[in-house]
Amino acid sequence: MLFAPSRLPLQRFPPRLLRLVPGSPMASTLAILRPSAPAPLAGPRPRVAAPAAARVALPSRSRYSSARVSLGSEVAAGADALFADYKPTTAFLFPGQGAQAVGMGAEAQSVPAAAKLFNQANEILGYDLLDLCTNGPKEKLDSTVISQPAIYVTSLAAVEVLRARDGGEDVINSVDVTCGLSLGEYTALAFAGAFSFEDGLKLVKLRGEAMQDASDAANSAMVSVIGLDSEKVQQLCDAANEEVDEKERVQIANFLCPGNYAVSGGVKGIEVVEAKAKSFKARMTVRLAVAGAFHTSFMQPAVSRLESALASTEIRSPRIPVISNVDAQPHSDPDTIKQILARQVTSPVQWETTVKTLMGKGLEKSYELGPGKVIAGILKRINKGVSIENIGA
Repeated sequence: MLFAPSRLPLQRFPPRLLRLVPGSPMASTLAILRPSAPAPLAGPRPRVAAPAAARVALPSRSRYSSARVSLGSEVAAGADALFADYKPTTAFLFPGQGAQAVGMGAEAQSVPAAAKLFNQANEILGYDLLDLCTNGPKEKLDSTVISQPAIYVTSLAAVEVLRARDGGEDVINSVDVTCGLSLGEYTALAFAGAFSFEDGLKLVKLRGEAMQDASDAANSAMVSVIGLDSEKVQQLCDAANEEVDEKERVQIANFLCPGNYAVSGGVKGIEVVEAKAKSFKARMTVRLAVAGAFHTSFMQPAVSRLESALASTEIRSPRIPVISNVDAQPHSDPDTIKQILARQVTSPVQWETTVKTLMGKGLEKSYELGPGKVIAGILKRINKGVSIENIGA
């Protein structure tokens, strides 16, 4: 999940604490989602067969030439290590919850391929998603069950907006790594061909509903701690946990960037964090307007529902590396990806490690696709000289 750009950074949400923040930005630059499976990751520049109408058009090139991996349920032994030595040059980055804003999706309507995604979404969701995106009301768009599908569809529509521009197809074909903040990981997997646009939207819809239900069942909260490094924030959490019961304990839920970490847990624990923050030299704390303790064990009730949905969803080996929020690593084995996605809602988001790893491996250019500019702000906090372009829809 994402937090509002300048207000809060995205943080990892550990196993038992935190609520979702509505509205997070992540812009556009990808192609139409299509269901057909991407070509096997074997050979220097495999072509992706044009899939059926409802999926994202995948770039036609890949610089990975490893052992052939069978797509589908059977994956060659060791296939999960397919991207172990990836060398990123161009990345697509997708926003998470909190990036949403009334008016998103309007630009996409001038691009037929992008507009089509909203029409397909209406059929799957059973309501007019575009109307909620463009007209609100804000309170409804900010809800977990609406904002997650809205950001997913708008971010993929942004890919089509980019594709329609001069040179856009070349940009899409140059992308050799992708990732997204929390919810954005589903968008990244759809772009990379791990599942179809439709299947991804069904998963995101269920994810939002399951997380909302888990939040409603617990009295939890989330706060952003500004101005401290992660070690100091951990010490703050430890101090707070000494004063509350087990069910009120807190932890770092989202590792966004230096000086901006989200803590989540029981409401009493969060209140102690807020009270003690100044004594730990924090610049400020900001209570997040979220539904519950996302990326913590408070979300455990959502895991079984996700596992069931993922088990019946066709997931293929991505054609390019998709970096996981759980361990900041790329995975190519479909079964492993399913396990990672189920664990993601109770695991802290490792965004800071992901970004530093990509930069350390030589990443040259990034694109933020979808609503808002949260990700660009985070990257600039980590490295002021980073090259990133926003593509909205």
